[in-house]
Formats: sequence, C-alpha cells, structure tokens
Amino acid sequence: MASGAATLSQSLPSKGLKDEHGNIIFDKHVLQELEHIPKEYYWPTQDLVATSQEKLNEPLIDIGVMLKGDEAAIANAAELVRNACMKHGFFQVINHGVDQNLITKAYEELNYILSLPLSKKEAARNIPGTLEGYSGAHAEKYSAKLPWKETFTFNYNHHEESESEVVDYFKSTLGEEFQQTGWVFQAYCKAMKQLVFMVTELLAISLGMDRLQYESYFADGQQTMRLNSYPPCKENNLTLGNGPHTDPTSLTLLHQDHIGGLEVFVDNKWLSVPPRPDAFVINLGDTFMALTNGIYKSCMHRSLVNKEKERTSLVCFVNPRKDNIVRPPEALLGKDAPRKYPDFIWSDLLDYTQTNHRVDESTFESFFKWVGSSNPSN
Repeated sequence: MASGAATLSQSLPSKGLKDEHGNIIFDKHVLQELEHIPKEYYWPTQDLVATSQEKLNEPLIDIGVMLKGDEAAIANAAELVRNACMKHGFFQVINHGVDQNLITKAYEELNYILSLPLSKKEAARNIPGTLEGYSGAHAEKYSAKLPWKETFTFNYNHHEESESEVVDYFKSTLGEEFQQTGWVFQAYCKAMKQLVFMVTELLAISLGMDRLQYESYFADGQQTMRLNSYPPCKENNLTLGNGPHTDPTSLTLLHQDHIGGLEVFVDNKWLSVPPRPDAFVINLGDTFMALTNGIYKSCMHRSLVNKEKERTSLVCFVNPRKDNIVRPPEALLGKDAPRKYPDFIWSDLLDYTQTNHRVDESTFESFFKWVGSSNPSN
C-alpha cells in the first residue's frame, strides 16, 4: 500500500477538476474515468492500515423495550450499553420504531439529490464555516487528504414547532420542485428525534442517573442530517471516504446501506461494523464523552470506499443548543471523580471544527489547547 502511494505520487494532475478560480470540484463521473486518482485524494499510509479480519463485537440492543416498560429488559439493555460505551462507544439498535418504508424513501431522495447535475449541486454548495448545503469532498475547506465522497447537509431544530422547517430549506436551496423531498426528510428527522430521546433515556439509565437527564438537556437542541454518497473508486486502496476521527458532536445515529465500509479502531485494530437494514448504529461523540466525565468513550472510526459499488448512508448528528454549557451532571461528579474535561460551550467546539481544525483522533485535545490560548467565548 505504501509503495503504491509512492509510485502514484506523480499521477495525473487535476486538470478539468477545478473551476475558473482554481477550486477543486468533485465530479465523480470524470474522476472515475481517470487512470489514477488525483494526488489531492491520497491519504497517508498510517491512515490506510488494512482492516482486521475481526468484526466489532458491538451489542445489538432491542430499544423497543423502552416503549414496553419492561424494567428487567430495560436493565439488561442498559448493562449491555454501559459495557459497550465504556469500551468503545458503539452499539446498534433494533425495533427502533422508524418505519422501513420511510428509510427506503430517504435513500431514494438521497440518491436523487446526489445524482443531480453538478451545476445544480454546486449552486447549493456549502459555505465555509457553516454546516448546511452540498459538499464535494469537503473541497471548500481542504486541499489535501480529500475524502472520496459527496454530501448534502441540513439542520432540524428540536425546540421549534415548525412543521415545515426542512421542507422550507429544500425549497429555498434547491427549488420548489424539491418540496416532496423536503417532506420525506421532515418526516425522517421527526422519527430521528423520537429515536434520539429513546437512546438518551437508555444512556441515562445505563449511567445510573435519572432517565430523563439527557432528554431534557437535548430537548432544545438540534439535529444535523447528512446524506452521504461514496462513489466507487478504482484505487480505493489510496483514499478514504472519511479519515480516522472521533465525532465532535454528542451522538451519531447512522443507517448504512448494504455495501458496508464503516470501521472502528479498537484494541489497536480496525474492525468492521457490518450493516444491518433493520438497525441504526449509535456512536458516541466527544461532547457526550465530556457529558459523562469520560466514563463513556468517543471512538475513532473511518469509512472505506468500495472499488466497484457506490455506498450511501443517512447520518443524524445530535447536539445541544449552541449556547449550552457542556458539563457532566452532578450525579457523575463525586469526591472521588475528578473532572476530566473543563466546561465548554458547545458553539465553541462547533466553530473550532468548522474554521480552525479538521476533525481527527485528536480533536478534543487540540480544542482544549486552543480554548486555553485564545479564550474564544470572551
């Protein structure tokens, strides 16, 4: 793998893949015709370490027990979640209540949006420093180690009563003809909100706290939905869909299609997380790790690219209100439990990852150094 990267270091330039201003354009159709991928998409050898033959032994949680009120079953599920979150921060949930037809429709709309002409997608391009809109390989932010993917991102607020927030965004961004697309994702976000609060309730129970502890914390928060497409890549051994990183957010609810490619780094090995059509992957982020005073882990993960097939996924990132202070509940802070992380305001971390730091495995560590040196909130 390392020798391959070195051999191709003088690959074809990105001719025809930059606009008149020299900005990189992710045109998957043109890229797939090239003999070699442009050097901007190369990743370092250490990030391309081969996957172990093992699979992640994450628990499969029947989250439906939260609705049935079976306290014995809930206690058993909470124990499984606790063990997984203390070790690596990943688990999957089934019987989640999200209609399979809605998930199917969401994938159909994802494919529709990300198969639009490049000019249409570029018109909705993400503005650097913000989250929403279309992004091809995050080239609006970076010029090297570009992820081999394109995304479309939008927000959904928990506390606002608008029944058409997502619909309005799609209409204003892509046009009136995307109203139906907006309604599909409006319904999907609402279903995610219900699942989020089931998950946060189970997490609170697993930590021995009041079961509504985290639900109340995220009640006025926000979901950020990201639609991901990872096109096939002939030289998938040289690039990644997402590089090794931990999510700076609180929780990630992921539905991945049947192709697979999600991996986590546990016990110094990259382990695959096989997709299940009936399940959502739940991944704890750095902010939730801080909310548990480090009891639970935010795990490093990455996304591989398939050589022959496109991979897609539906991602819901969960966050508190922007001006909320991130601090563990008093129930987790005793005389024998010193603070592992200082308090911080969620918007400071969000802004840091949008304008100062590319998320990786050291985001949290570098964020606190930045906070100490620049005191961004004052």
